[in-house]
Formats: sequence, structure tokens, C-alpha cells
Amino acid sequence: MALTAERKGGIIKDYQRKKTDTGSPEVQVALLSARIDSLSEHFKTHNHDKHSRQGLLKMINTRRKLLDYLRATKPDSYRDLVAKLGLRK
Repeated sequence: MALTAERKGGIIKDYQRKKTDTGSPEVQVALLSARIDSLSEHFKTHNHDKHSRQGLLKMINTRRKLLDYLRATKPDSYRDLVAKLGLRK
């Protein structure tokens, strides 16, 4: 369920603003999206895992708050990120 160091590094590299950026909202949303996707796959086979589902809901709420912040401060960056991650239809 956890992201490997290689995969996490690749995600950070794809979404960072500058070379040393690891904590911008774009990077955080991308990392959360990857973790959410992996947990969603987990729930297809483990329907009754209620503890992990609670963690999933917390991650979704955190991602939503970060996206709201990004939409309010940098709308262009928000639109690019949402399109790149495919979060909305």
C-alpha cells in the first residue's frame, strides 16, 4: 500500500515547481492521489477493512483542502494539476 521510494521520487519529479521542491501543494496532491488510487485497489478485494477506509477518507479530505487552497491562490496551476491527474470529468 505504501509508495516505494522510486515511485514517490518520480511523482515528486513530475509535479515539482523547481528542483528542490518537495512540499508544494501540487506535489502533495499528486502523492495523495497516488496513495488514494492504491488504497482504492485494496478495497476491491478487502471490503470490510474499516480502519484503512477511515485513513482513505482522511486522505481524500486533505487532498480536497489542498485543491481548494490551490484553486483560490493559483487557478491556472489548479486547472493544470486537475487535468494532469484526471481528477474531474
